[in-house]
Amino acid sequence: MTGSTLLTDRAGAVLTLTLNRPHRKNALDDPTLQLLQDGLLAAREDPAVRALVLTGAGGDFCSGADVGGTRREGHPVDRMRWLGDIAMLLTELPKPVIAKVRGVAVGAGCNLALAADFVVAAPDARFSQIFGRRGLSPDFGGTWLLPRTVGLLQAKRLALLAEIIDATEAHRLGMVTWVKQAAEIDPFVTDLADQLAAGPPVAMAQTKTMLNQASSQGLREALESETRAAAINLATDALAARQAFVDKVEPVFEGRWQAGPSVRPADRGDAR
Repeated sequence: MTGSTLLTDRAGAVLTLTLNRPHRKNALDDPTLQLLQDGLLAAREDPAVRALVLTGAGGDFCSGADVGGTRREGHPVDRMRWLGDIAMLLTELPKPVIAKVRGVAVGAGCNLALAADFVVAAPDARFSQIFGRRGLSPDFGGTWLLPRTVGLLQAKRLALLAEIIDATEAHRLGMVTWVKQAAEIDPFVTDLADQLAAGPPVAMAQTKTMLNQASSQGLREALESETRAAAINLATDALAARQAFVDKVEPVFEGRWQAGPSVRPADRGDAR
């Protein structure tokens, strides 16, 4: 896919999706958004993919929507709902997502990064909810993601003033998990993605879901969710972790259900 506006690269269990419109600072036109949606759906459905990295080519992450780019026909409301579907798909992806940010991450590009589980930024990264400068309100989930990330008052500051902030300020506000020097960011993200990919996939997916839902739940609901997750985990990778502890070795997590016998269709004989 070297000529595509979205590059895909697979290294072991880690899939990297790279926005590839460097001449437009990786602005999102609709064909690129469609490729992004397709890539996220493929990552969700492929059990061999256990971690995802999002980044941009040419020194920038994403400059938001390409207002002069190719757009699908139809009512603008339908298009916005489609954008919402992509934002929801990314936010709910049952696999850890890392945004590797160099250069600009503004508008929808900023919210694309905030939808990830980890944001690793280079010192030259710049973030902005730039919508107000364009006479618009935040989209791509920004009105939900931003206050959950930085708190309501700081979210209003960033959204209403449409400030452009650097990586240091974004880290201080909680929008960035780590700031890494230009020479360090690639190996750091590679190591982080490999570490996440080696984790227990079912348990991590449940943890991500519960944390995302935490602010809309009471304590009783959260405790019930934890109980359901424990029941699933105890029959999945917790068994491997327990045996590895006994054997004094590192566990290998397969995300495989182990509560009962696994019956393959070929083993069923004539019983249909």
